Amino acid sequence: MRYLNTPFRQVVAILVAAYLLIEFGIPYIPPLLGLSSAPVPNTVVLQYMVTVVVGLLLWVSDNEERWRRFKAPIRDVLGSPDRKTARAVLLVAVPVLVAYFTYGQVKPGVAAPPSFRAIHPAPPSSITFQGRQMVLDGHENPLRSQGSMEEHVEVGKRVYYQNCVACHGDALNGLGHYAHAFNPAPLSFQDQGTIAQLTESFVFWRIAKGGPGLSNEGAPWNSAMPAWEDFLTEEEIWSVIIFLYEQTGHSPRSWEEAGAEGEEHG
Repeated sequence: MRYLNTPFRQVVAILVAAYLLIEFGIPYIPPLLGLSSAPVPNTVVLQYMVTVVVGLLLWVSDNEERWRRFKAPIRDVLGSPDRKTARAVLLVAVPVLVAYFTYGQVKPGVAAPPSFRAIHPAPPSSITFQGRQMVLDGHENPLRSQGSMEEHVEVGKRVYYQNCVACHGDALNGLGHYAHAFNPAPLSFQDQGTIAQLTESFVFWRIAKGGPGLSNEGAPWNSAMPAWEDFLTEEEIWSVIIFLYEQTGHSPRSWEEAGAEGEEHG
């Protein structure tokens, strides 16, 4: 320990130890606890190292004698006549290191450019809903030809206000109590660019599978919506879809309209 007998050497040793711990030591702690490991982001490493530097400067400067001993090696290298070689090395090494790290930050990467996100990704032709296969292509809302529409709207209303209102809002405008905590924000059903442009089977897929069921073409996804098939029945999902369209005054797209548009683009 005789090599750590000065404040300057102690500070350098602590800085090196802190960097090694933050950069390489912390990622190995989660596996010891049975958790998954992840690298520490460079911004986090920088924040912690700045905190360590500030703490060390406070420590060496809170005592006049320790502060004087800490500055002694620096003054010796920068001012002593017999330290010309050391000053010359520093004069070359410091700019080279700065240039190296700067180049590492600005050099072009070799990663593939990000692909464009699809706002409304194409749904799969079929899904597995609660353990059984369901074909989505050409599938219409079965409740529109069964029973009273008023009853379906009431069921959908109950489902919506029990499960959806906190995020999508009382006015179905995406401004629920929790909306500001999410990025991206919950969908506004009042917008002409949302459910008014979609078939009911598309809406069923999005509700049933939620954020976890989104396809890769629109990645990266940060949707916080759960997979509602784990909590709602098929009839409840179709009912809440009817409620959404009735409450907003929109009409769902039919498969004839979707097919005609596809032919025009083709």
